[in-house]
Amino acid sequence: MAHYTEPMPLSPVCWHAARLLHRASLSIAMILPALPATAAPFTPGTDAEVVERLPGRASDPAVRRVESLRKQLQARPDDADLRVDIARRYFEMAMAQGDPRYVGYASATLAPMAQTGANHAGYWMARGLIEQFSHEFAAALDSLATSSRLDPSADSPILWRAAIFMVQARYADALAECDKLPATSEPALKTACRTYALASTGQLQQAFATLENAVKANPSQAPELLLWQYTRLAEMAMRLQQPQVAEAYFTRATGLGITDQFLLGAYADFLLAEQRSLEVITLLRDWERSDVLLLRLALAGKAAKDARANDWAKQLRERFEAAAQRGDRLHEQEAARFELDIERNPAGALDLARRNYAVQKEPRDAEILMRAALAARQPRQAQPALDWLRESRYQDPRIVQVASELVAKGAKP
Repeated sequence: MAHYTEPMPLSPVCWHAARLLHRASLSIAMILPALPATAAPFTPGTDAEVVERLPGRASDPAVRRVESLRKQLQARPDDADLRVDIARRYFEMAMAQGDPRYVGYASATLAPMAQTGANHAGYWMARGLIEQFSHEFAAALDSLATSSRLDPSADSPILWRAAIFMVQARYADALAECDKLPATSEPALKTACRTYALASTGQLQQAFATLENAVKANPSQAPELLLWQYTRLAEMAMRLQQPQVAEAYFTRATGLGITDQFLLGAYADFLLAEQRSLEVITLLRDWERSDVLLLRLALAGKAAKDARANDWAKQLRERFEAAAQRGDRLHEQEAARFELDIERNPAGALDLARRNYAVQKEPRDAEILMRAALAARQPRQAQPALDWLRESRYQDPRIVQVASELVAKGAKP
């Protein structure tokens, strides 16, 4: 059985907003490039060439639809809109199913437009998604800006730029993007975009209340946007130390019936924090194919002394080793957590966490760097994350506690 490594997707306001705005064509954060992360996706000579059979089930409507569109593309290879539509659908399937091969298919589908798509907003949008999946953030920001310039009425490029700025801990830039949303945008999008950033800059309670009130005022929004809002509210409630509220929102989110890896990962982390490992195993029982979710399974299995725990850990070890041999660095946050919490290798975890934090700076990236530095007894190695915590005023009792322990061990406050 082949395995594929993908990082935890960005958790942008824009992913589900993008699905809402382009429900007929979009898709996505999993958000990264094709096949092995550092390898260029294979581009077939013609659209009729079979590269590989789709990994999804034949009964999956999304798979059937994209196969139908590919047949249409064979007859109309110069149809740029159709080509972009297919690429976006592949990207959405990657995000939902946790199989980055779909991003490879998206990239290969889009490749023929490299010479012809200069004035096609959809091409630059899809290209930006693929670039950010590869953590080529500067290129992605440029591509998304080009898409926005070509189609000033579009929300998605702006939302994705905001998401990338959030990953880079550039919160002022993210808020500025939120404010660029066109007047025709749904109000819920701007609210979601702004609260996502405000919750990271010392305004957690205000952001939670604003988003919660917006959801209550408009309970009939598109399911994709509700999914994002419920998940964000659950995460905020966790940070506000309101586990019952968090679980209620996680339950609403899962009850929407939308396959979403980010939701599953966030819910699993909540259950792990609540020491409910058996429920994690039930939640993720069909998700061994995803490295992100397999890690949660391995953590839960270890805590619950499940007989499958060693096999889950072995699978992860082999995947991370294979990725390292390829030079694939897209998964380093998850690999660091694996080294620290499964392998009990603080030094190895710290090395991975430091390299990861040089590229992306979401709170979970900071947290694993802090925890690894503390476990390795090298508190000063976590200084970049401590500086981020102080400057951003990010609120999370767990992270604040680890930071306090680091300062007590010699790191700068």
